[in-house]
Amino acid sequence: MDQLINGANKLAHSLRSCRKSKGLTQATAAGRSGLLPKTISLLENHPEKSTVESLRKYISSLGLEFILREKPELTNDGQDW
Repeated sequence: MDQLINGANKLAHSLRSCRKSKGLTQATAAGRSGLLPKTISLLENHPEKSTVESLRKYISSLGLEFILREKPELTNDGQDW
């Protein structure tokens, strides 16, 4: 299922939820991704302080991927669709 990630808090919550739904601890996720457990914790709590490469490794180990796409045009009221 696709998720719109529109901020650091949403990213942190989504990463944590995905890991837990797969029954992984932070230590197990660290081993699968080649990252340190403290890096997993940082990604799940303060992803804005992490590197893009750490994020890439972590999401890949969770079976996720980055997808970049253009945002929809703004409507007359300034709200995104």
